Amino acid sequence: MKTNKILAAALVAAALAGCSGGGTPAKKPLSNVTLTGAGATFPYPIYSKWFDMYRESTGVQINYQSIGSGGGIQQLKAGTVDFGASDAPLNDEKLAEMPHAVVHIPTVGGAVVLAYNLPDLKEPLQLSPAALAGIFLGTVKKWNDPAIAAANPGVTLPATAVLSVHRSDGSGTSNIFTTYLSAVSPGWKSKVGANTSVAWPSGVGAKGNEGVSGQVKQTPGSIGYVELAYAKQNNLTVAKLQNSSGAFVEPSLASTTAAIEASAQALAADVRASTVNAAGPDAYPIAALTFILVYQDQTDEAKAKALADFLTWAIHQGQDQVEALQYARLPAAIIQVDEQEIARLTAAGKPLASR
Repeated sequence: MKTNKILAAALVAAALAGCSGGGTPAKKPLSNVTLTGAGATFPYPIYSKWFDMYRESTGVQINYQSIGSGGGIQQLKAGTVDFGASDAPLNDEKLAEMPHAVVHIPTVGGAVVLAYNLPDLKEPLQLSPAALAGIFLGTVKKWNDPAIAAANPGVTLPATAVLSVHRSDGSGTSNIFTTYLSAVSPGWKSKVGANTSVAWPSGVGAKGNEGVSGQVKQTPGSIGYVELAYAKQNNLTVAKLQNSSGAFVEPSLASTTAAIEASAQALAADVRASTVNAAGPDAYPIAALTFILVYQDQTDEAKAKALADFLTWAIHQGQDQVEALQYARLPAAIIQVDEQEIARLTAAGKPLASR
């Protein structure tokens, strides 16, 4: 029996190491290494899967707290985790506030979707940028408001009151959503702006993608923004959004990928570049990359090597897992940037030994 278990474990490791996607396969087990991370809830479904797979393959334990991007950035700043995770890249000002140089590693692309609860509405809801901004500004108060009706000709909309649901915690998902609203609505940009936390003009707050999903699911007349995977997992109905080409686009793996690929040139120049409201008739307008944030110079060489190995695995073999969870694969140009950034990682100022 013991021999069978060992053989089974070896087969699992071999299968994972042989996944397509290029990159260096995971090396021999490093079961004495444990990494800790915290941050974004947006990529938690794929990160959870990756961490389990990587532990089974290498023995490296990765403990992750899904507490929101703001919390992940703060814990990285405080030095209480080995890596932070954020959907909001650090701008130059925030980078300057960190105690050490930070490297951004984009991991996957994802979509922020508008989940709504209108049980009597049989047709898919369509929202224009103006209508969506009005809902979260609090100026669109009823579901049959002319701003919504204009994008849904021939559809009988209920006179139900609109309840918008937003994140109550510091959130990269909020940063993506408010960055989009700032790009398409001058009124939103001037009154509210974009950030991981903003002064919401209306609505109610809930913690995490999980909290927003739960609030929308249990409240008729509500609408909230969540990551696509959470909407799928909770069987939430999501709206079609009007993109920069004027088309109403359903959030999907294909439309998310179209948006990320349309932004590939800008991302190759700076992985922090915005991908919202991307050009192209098939592009979903609220799509973005999510990031793992690490200090360029690590203090513990064993942890630094384990982290670099995991990141290399994630951007190569790990990409084979993302589409099943409704995330977009990284474009080849971004993988090249990631490889260069991972190669910059050092321990105590020295390059990492050959992995």
